[in-house]
Amino acid sequence: LHISHTGGELSSDAGLVLIKEVIHKLDFADLAQKLVSFKDQRRYYQHSNVSLMEQLLLQKIAGYATDQVATSLRFDPIFKLLLDKPAIASQASISRFWQRCDETTITSLQVLNQTLLDRGRLTTNQTELIIDVDSTHSDTFGNQESSDFNAHYQTNGFHPLVAFDGQNEAFLAAQLRPGNVYTSKEIHSFLEPLLQHYQNSLPCTEILVRGDSGFATPELYDTCEEHKAFYLVRLKANRRLRDLAEGYVQIDDEQQWDQTEIHYYSAKYQAGSWDQPRQIYIKSTREAGELLFNHEYVLTNLTKLTPETAFELYQHRGQMENDIKEAKEGFFFDKTNSTGFIENHARMMLSVLAYNLVSLFKQLSLPPQ
Repeated sequence: LHISHTGGELSSDAGLVLIKEVIHKLDFADLAQKLVSFKDQRRYYQHSNVSLMEQLLLQKIAGYATDQVATSLRFDPIFKLLLDKPAIASQASISRFWQRCDETTITSLQVLNQTLLDRGRLTTNQTELIIDVDSTHSDTFGNQESSDFNAHYQTNGFHPLVAFDGQNEAFLAAQLRPGNVYTSKEIHSFLEPLLQHYQNSLPCTEILVRGDSGFATPELYDTCEEHKAFYLVRLKANRRLRDLAEGYVQIDDEQQWDQTEIHYYSAKYQAGSWDQPRQIYIKSTREAGELLFNHEYVLTNLTKLTPETAFELYQHRGQMENDIKEAKEGFFFDKTNSTGFIENHARMMLSVLAYNLVSLFKQLSLPPQ
């Protein structure tokens, strides 16, 4: 590939050449053609659905947040070169593309995303997996279908579920939901396909699911136990847990009052909604100069961990907040500009694919440092 800088046609997006190489090496176009379906009844067209997908991905990766930018990019030399067209699709063509998306399209986009991630895992021989689950918020403006008020975020929007790989930060899955649903709603149907896939299609020696206190629900525990996966979930404080922790606290008489004091304990605990006792680890902290201890709790079926290791392993989940922020600010994951719920879900899935193409580029092409 030869690029000349002669003062002729110029573009500020020549870095997309590297991303196009990754797209080509991963056989993205062929995979998308085979795996992704649309409700497309067109007999004649200038831009195929796969070509429009690739254009949208390149636009997102280059930092263009809206569909309208396609009009000003129509004759950009880099976009024309990489998409092999005399002119790229206009904003109107992209709007009609979103209208051809349906529920089957959403499912097939997730299959495409999973297939791309599998190719990356096979090249790195990754045999362990940490699935970090969380929910986030996407603001909406206007009468967007299924937009609703979320009391936690104190604003209108959507409340999607997301899952990231806690080791290489790949974006494993996303599911758009109405704005007023609880954090862990639909976690079984969201998590089960991931566990089934990574245990059957790509066997792993171990799978660990991590979640914050919003996912402290039997639905998650039972799903993990059914599929022989480990879990590590933070528990919300309540009176029973506090009384349990206070019973373990042993104050160190030699501890300096002006220094922080931390103790760790392990115990069995059974909430009223559980069908069996489960392992919990407790971290009791007295801040310097304070009288009382604050207690933290994590629940797990990793029964051979030390309490210190359990909390350290849970705290690494904090990286997921940065991953979500990058997906939003770098790939416009929260830009839900369409009126229909399905169209917005499709937009979200294109952001997931864009995120992972860059992630795979870094993982497969760049040195670790």
